[in-house]
Amino acid sequence: MQSQTTPTTCFYASSAWDKLGDKQGTITHDDGSRQPSLLFGPPSPPFWAWPSWNVGLVSSCGMGFCSGLAIAFAVCCCILLLSMDAVTGFKKVRGVNLGGWLVIEGWIKPSLFDDIPNGDMLDGTQVQLKSVLLQKYVSASNGGGTDVTVDRDVASSWETFKLWRVSEVEYQFRCYGGQFLTVDTKESLISSTAWSPDMNETFYIERNESRVHIRLLSGNYLQATTESQLTADYRGVPGWDDNEATFEMVIVSNNLHGDYQLANGLGPDKAKKILRTHRSNFITAEDFGFLFHHGINTVRIPVGWWIAQDPNPPAPLIGGSLVALDRAFSWAQTYNIRCIIDLHAAPGSQNGMEHSASRDGSADWALSSEYISQSLDVIEFLISRYVNHSALLGIELLNEPSVSAVPLDVLVSYYMKGYQIIRRYSSTAYVIICQRIGNADPVELYQANIGTSNIVVDLHYYNLFSSLFDNMSAMENIQFLYKSRQSQLQALNSANGPLVFIGRSWNLVLTVVLFSLNAWDFFYC
Repeated sequence: MQSQTTPTTCFYASSAWDKLGDKQGTITHDDGSRQPSLLFGPPSPPFWAWPSWNVGLVSSCGMGFCSGLAIAFAVCCCILLLSMDAVTGFKKVRGVNLGGWLVIEGWIKPSLFDDIPNGDMLDGTQVQLKSVLLQKYVSASNGGGTDVTVDRDVASSWETFKLWRVSEVEYQFRCYGGQFLTVDTKESLISSTAWSPDMNETFYIERNESRVHIRLLSGNYLQATTESQLTADYRGVPGWDDNEATFEMVIVSNNLHGDYQLANGLGPDKAKKILRTHRSNFITAEDFGFLFHHGINTVRIPVGWWIAQDPNPPAPLIGGSLVALDRAFSWAQTYNIRCIIDLHAAPGSQNGMEHSASRDGSADWALSSEYISQSLDVIEFLISRYVNHSALLGIELLNEPSVSAVPLDVLVSYYMKGYQIIRRYSSTAYVIICQRIGNADPVELYQANIGTSNIVVDLHYYNLFSSLFDNMSAMENIQFLYKSRQSQLQALNSANGPLVFIGRSWNLVLTVVLFSLNAWDFFYC
């Protein structure tokens, strides 16, 4: 088993740059309002009680941080329990997570999506269709596999469809059970029986505010004349009155804004231009210099699986992230900063979220041996490319696999294989394994015996998403860190197993109405 050292290493981390700030320690929002940002000095409490930080990395230069993009999201107090003297040459690792750069998260920089036509109908948007004539919802009974009816007074999961975008006006409708709406061209009947979408599963959507007409490639429109069957036999051009070919489209959810939605929404030419600009300007050499001059010596860089197929990844994904990662390593070497490469988006998606590049919220990574093998190929690609680079600190094998989508035995097997791949190339690079999100007990990874040396478990504490913290004062939040987080970390650290790394912790974005400006200062400092 791996012996533990006195906890001497810590990470300050954050995930994104999106708010305008200044050197006086404030953040200026788009509406002109300001709030304090934190000071840069090391905290005085013990390492286990350090709060999460809003790291206002701001300067007056021309790009990246230096253009006033402050670190505003998920500022994680990342605590890595190990001594890095032999590996890095410095005792304490203070780092930030470069989120929203090489893996897109739309809320970090929403303007990336501004030029997409029908931008509220991206891949994965969930919609419900209601016949204006019958006043009933379109339904794929049992979630799919049957004819489609128009007979539901109230919409639920069977009446909710995920959009797959083909163009700004062409779409495919995925049912709750995974099948797609399809047309029987002979009978003009709509069913939910297709597993692989093609021409018969592709529909034109014509919009008039919330009302839509849905047309086949042949020119016929879908219509609801009876509750028992949705058909595709309306000929001619329907009006927008309460007729059988007009439906009310309700957008239930439109919360996926990742790499897939951006590239597929913009199209290849425009996406290449926008992503080239983003990757060149969002993080720059000046930013690494700024980090260095403020005591930051480590960056965690999320990447997507398609980086291993750069410069020509599968459509619609856009190449160019490998060039940007190479630049980051060069900048890091210049400023004596170390890099953790984090496989943030795995093929098939490990959690169904936008930051794993899921097309429609599905998380199929664990269901496919091909996806898992492809992920291991990515790990080998990354370690073989950077193993001899002085800036490499470690590789995180997978970010935030979901409890509901990734069985523990599948994950442990993958982690063991990933560990072995890295060890074939390096005996010292840190191998970071992330806990499963969704109420998993982190002890499960400590008991798995995945590796014997320089292995780290990445824990993500998201206080933001728990109502427990909503009405806590600044002092109560701080005391929670002292008491609860301290005991949690000590319990894990006593296991004499992998080292502990808090890779993400959303304390700073708490919606605490009781915080005064002075309380915020105290909380952050």
